[in-house]
Amino acid sequence: MSRRQYHLPHDPSDPGGPTDRSHGCTVLHADMDAFYASVTLLDHPELVGTPVIVGGGGTRGVVLSATYEARAFGVQAAMPMARARRLCPQATVLEPQHRRYAAVSRSVMALFADVTPLVEPLSLDEAFLDVSGAVRRLGSPQQIAAGIRARVQDEQGVTCSVGVATTKFMAKLASGLAKPDGLLVVPADDVLEVLHPLPVGALWGVGERTEETLHRFGLRTVGDIAHTPLDTLRRALGDAVGTQLFELAWGRDGRRVVPEQSERSIGAEETFAHDVDDPVVVHRELLRLSERTAARLRSAGLVGRTVSIKVRFADFTTITRARTLRQSTDVAREVYATARSLFDALGLQRARLRLVGVRVEGLGPVERAERQMRLGEPELGWRDAERAVDRASARFGAGSVRPASLVDPEGPRP
Repeated sequence: MSRRQYHLPHDPSDPGGPTDRSHGCTVLHADMDAFYASVTLLDHPELVGTPVIVGGGGTRGVVLSATYEARAFGVQAAMPMARARRLCPQATVLEPQHRRYAAVSRSVMALFADVTPLVEPLSLDEAFLDVSGAVRRLGSPQQIAAGIRARVQDEQGVTCSVGVATTKFMAKLASGLAKPDGLLVVPADDVLEVLHPLPVGALWGVGERTEETLHRFGLRTVGDIAHTPLDTLRRALGDAVGTQLFELAWGRDGRRVVPEQSERSIGAEETFAHDVDDPVVVHRELLRLSERTAARLRSAGLVGRTVSIKVRFADFTTITRARTLRQSTDVAREVYATARSLFDALGLQRARLRLVGVRVEGLGPVERAERQMRLGEPELGWRDAERAVDRASARFGAGSVRPASLVDPEGPRP
């Protein structure tokens, strides 16, 4: 989607645009432009303006990010690196710099916090801001957005696009339409003019399958959805999805900007060096991931009630399964038992797997009081043993103590 294609009105980044009409548009969505690639290029200025792909360079690697010059050839994030190289053989491939990305992200989020305390990060490279309390101090929402963009570029050397609107949905949509390196204001009076000509895929919650369903019913634009009876949408898509898309199609979104909250889930996943069809190998990896996930829970002082697994097949098809426990846990043994049970219930029978993952959700703080001992549980149980392992790892290094089945004769893995 491009601004020219849809002839969006009142874009203050266009020369000769109309006067500031952002009053009342106090929700901003700031989205860094090709963030991982842009940060990587800070150390490679000679490659600016050329196709660059950031990601694992091996045959099993995937694309983390790409410059817009590489995207013009069809390269996209999460694409297998082998395919990306075929699409753009002239691209330079660079290894990710995750610590650098985290550092720049922290600086950008701190910059946002200078503007308003109401910052809701969505990822390392994007966030919502509610600037209603900052307009008296910093000017109109449009002026605030322009100031944010200027500071990000000046202080971090990368660019961001900002959408300014009255709702979170429209602000996020506007930032996407403004990319790259743009600013788009969508006043309340212009919402439907901007929204209705867009394809149905522009709506939150419309993935490939939902899009196919909408197309089968002849619904191709957001305006088509808006003018379809709500009962028809509910019958076609289900009550929840049908209602959500109908509301969004009319630009209605009552969600507030919620400041950063504690983590909603903690997990780990692993891509195998080669496709795996041996259940013993998969079980061992599930144990390793369960150990890692539980250690992270204990480190964060959290417990969780729902254990989920992710399984990705050789053809990149991905499925997830989850189970809610009777009691919250941070014990690897309990996480692994549930993860293994979920995997075994799939009955895959030697299916070739590319990736497995373990995640714990429904998080909450560890209670100060000792947990009520379960019937038959010894006074010093698995949780105490794993805490002792944490202390050993802190002193002697990660992996210094581990289950016997995870001992690698070639040396410890992280």
